Order: sequence, then C-alpha cells, then structure tokens
Amino acid sequence: MTNPNTPEPEQVEDLIEEAEAVAAEAAEPEAEAEVDADAAPETDEGEQDDVEKQLAERTEDLQRVSAEYANYRRRTERERAAIAEHAKAAFATELLPLLDDLDLAEQHGDLNEGPLKAFADKLRSVATAQRVEAFGAEGDAFDPETHEAVQDLSSGDDKVIGTVLRKGYRVGDRLVRNAMVNIADPAEEPAEDNE
Repeated sequence: MTNPNTPEPEQVEDLIEEAEAVAAEAAEPEAEAEVDADAAPETDEGEQDDVEKQLAERTEDLQRVSAEYANYRRRTERERAAIAEHAKAAFATELLPLLDDLDLAEQHGDLNEGPLKAFADKLRSVATAQRVEAFGAEGDAFDPETHEAVQDLSSGDDKVIGTVLRKGYRVGDRLVRNAMVNIADPAEEPAEDNE
C-alpha cells in the first residue's frame, strides 16, 4: 500500500524548483542592497530572517520529500521482486506433475532415446533456467521442515532418507513442494582393511 502523502516524481521536481527560487530570492535582496544602497532604504533585518526561515523550511521539505521518494522506489522494487518470485513458484507448481511423470518414465527406461528424451531434456532445461531445483535424495539427512515422512523405519536418533517416494522442489530459496520419503537409519561405513 502506498503512502498517500508520497509525492510523484513531477512534484519532487516542482519542490526542487521552488526551493531554488526561494534561495534565489534570498540572495537577491543582498545584491540589490549593494547596488542600490543610496536609492533604497536598507532591508529590514526581520524580513531577511523570514526569508532565511522560508529557505530552511523549504530545504527541510525537499529533503523529506526526497527521502520519502527514495523509500518509495526501494519498496516498489522489493514488491516487484516478490511478485516475480511468486510467479516463478506458481509456474514451477504447474510443472511439477510433468517432472514427476518424466521421473517415472526415466525409471521405466522410456527416456533412453527418441522424442520423449528430447522433450524431457528441454523441459528440465526450462526448469533449471527458472531455478527450479529438486531435493530429497536417498541418504540425505532427514529434515522435517522440507521432507514429509510417510514411514519411519529408523531405530536411532540419526535419521536419513531411505526411499524417495516423490521429489521435493524449491525455486531459489522458496519451498514449492516437500519431498515425500521413508526414513531409515544411516548406512554404516564399511571398515577399511589396512594390510
């Protein structure tokens, strides 16, 4: 929501011109006083103080308006970036069923060659260009924030992903879909033989 008191760029320019005009008026009496010292009476000290006060007020107004305008520009840029990220996430959400189907086709060996492989490669390159990233691979540490556990087969405190039932996706830092997984115990490292 924008501030109704935030001026438009044209108003900022008008205020700058007005402040410059007041500054010029403040300087003119001094110049005229030097030139017409004999012709006109000296300027009243109170009048000069009033002009200086007006100049200070206009300068403060100009600084305030300039700061408000800078804040307005920054806020609108942040809002535009947030809208763009939201649109990318919505786009990625629409692509997820297609990516899931391609993963299933790859598991069944249907993406080895041919037109479906070409389509899969192009669709995945579009997803990568939009910063759509898959996560949730077997052996990764289980994170309840990003992984949806269907079954817990672990017995210890250390939990890892055992079976991935459905990949999770992110767009940049934004979570689009949780990964659906089974939880398992971490695989033990084989002992090395030193012979």
